[in-house]
Amino acid sequence: MYGSDRVPDDSDRTAFKRAEKKYKLYYDNDSKSSKKKKQPKQVDLSEVVDFKSALASFNQNRELPPGILALCSDFNLPVFCLESRPGFYFIPGALSMEEQCRWVKESLTSFPQPPNRTNHNAIYGPIHDLFIAAKERKVLVEEESSLTGLDSGPNLCVSNVEAPGWKFLEEPVTSSKGNTCKSISASVLLRKLRWSTLGLQFDWSKRNYNVSLPHNKIPNALCQLAKRMAAPAMPMGEEFQPEAAIVNYFGIGDTLGGHLDDMEADWSKPIVSLSLGCKAIFLLGGKSRDDPPIAMFLHSGDIVLMAGEARECFHGVPRIFTDKENAEITPLESQFSHGDDACFLEYIRTSRININIRQVF
Repeated sequence: MYGSDRVPDDSDRTAFKRAEKKYKLYYDNDSKSSKKKKQPKQVDLSEVVDFKSALASFNQNRELPPGILALCSDFNLPVFCLESRPGFYFIPGALSMEEQCRWVKESLTSFPQPPNRTNHNAIYGPIHDLFIAAKERKVLVEEESSLTGLDSGPNLCVSNVEAPGWKFLEEPVTSSKGNTCKSISASVLLRKLRWSTLGLQFDWSKRNYNVSLPHNKIPNALCQLAKRMAAPAMPMGEEFQPEAAIVNYFGIGDTLGGHLDDMEADWSKPIVSLSLGCKAIFLLGGKSRDDPPIAMFLHSGDIVLMAGEARECFHGVPRIFTDKENAEITPLESQFSHGDDACFLEYIRTSRININIRQVF
């Protein structure tokens, strides 16, 4: 999900790579100021499909742009399809504002909780209550054996079972040798959170699901939502069975390179993908990276379904928009602008969260 500001050469690039380069966030190099103060380079968005606008047009006069079809569904929401990508479904504004707020909160507080795994496990082991620790400005400290006798008083959050040397403290501590112990702030860890897994755990090193790993079940409310939204893409007479989910966290400049989700047994069953937070660009390619992809906007509350032939299509996220003009999260900001929700507001203003739910077997 990381990348540099360097603009690479186009030689020997696939059509998908060229599209990723076109929409990726780059900064003007004329300024000598820091990256935060640099101005993003302008991007031509004229070819990006906007299903939000398509929905407004469809509701007003039943007209749609060429290549987009409206599907009749069992629930009171328009479902759009692309003629050139069978098995792909787009449900704009599928999540209510209440649902969006709920799943943003769950994604930051509950979903990264052990035994669910995150990208931090490899270095720090399972980390409990990361969001709370970040809110309380705590620091994750690697303690020496001489410090293991510290009691679990109010300064400690919770220790890691598999990595007993790491604990949350109110502030960094000094070792018996007088050196500051290795540490990292919880707020930095939160910003470096890139993924967490729900339900059956995906083993990234082996690229398969490890059913032996302990995990928390996918919340029933999320299962019911996924089942209901998956219906347009399901084979006749079958019901979607949510068994695993991956939550992706995007910050400024983060991308998700073109890939296939091909580790599930039955590709006729859809992946149900929920978008939360800042607007993004989604690329839906073909069965080869040489096939020119279709670019489309993803807004907070949108749901995408990919089943059948669409499961064989390369796809990725080359850009999220975190500036106030283009992020399009004003309604979400309003919901988080009161009381204890301010901590969620601070995070979501510059972030996107994607929850993608799968039937594994």
